[in-house]
Amino acid sequence: MGELPDGAAGPARDGSGSRRGTGRAEPELSNRLRDAIVAAARAQTIAAGWDGVRMGGVAQAAGVSRQTVYNEFGSKAGLAEALARREVDRFVGEVRAALDAHGGDVRAAAYAAIRHTLAAAADNPLVKAILTSARGGSDELLPYLTTRSELILAESSAALLEWAGRHLPEGDPVALAFAADTIVRLTVSHIVLPGAPVDDTADQLADLALHLFHTAATTPPPG
Repeated sequence: MGELPDGAAGPARDGSGSRRGTGRAEPELSNRLRDAIVAAARAQTIAAGWDGVRMGGVAQAAGVSRQTVYNEFGSKAGLAEALARREVDRFVGEVRAALDAHGGDVRAAAYAAIRHTLAAAADNPLVKAILTSARGGSDELLPYLTTRSELILAESSAALLEWAGRHLPEGDPVALAFAADTIVRLTVSHIVLPGAPVDDTADQLADLALHLFHTAATTPPPG
């Protein structure tokens, strides 16, 4: 598709900064454009760190003009915000998929989700920074990542609890919530201070998850 030259007037925006489109396809087009830009920024951040990311380089990788990147995100800080939010959504979606792939097999599902989390944190500095609130080598990106720490812990616990609710409906909701929160927090603690290979840690935490969820499932709700 054609690009407006840098500095050229684009579609009008409303007070919120959103484009006022004239066709129904424009929002979908804009979403695809933003996805491409955020994906390019993510790849460059993982490869070179956020400090090494340049708006022009992101634009080139996404196949758009530099002005288009600024039009969509306003600034590098706006792009950081979008990148952090997208990373949370991506990660939690992968956790849900790992759980769902094993149905009601508690140990297998827990192992898959825990191992994925440990491996993702080892391979992806963005995920590790979000999960641990650790300094990811960039003062500029750090606030956008660490403000997501509690969000990603809560959403990961919610994903685990929703899965448990489907497959262990007879359990005590309070005990199930405690089990989910405990497993998530213990997994993060092993990211911060790893004490064994990923597979071994995931294996041991999966055993603990099985015990906690089995106990919660066999504990009748109060009343």
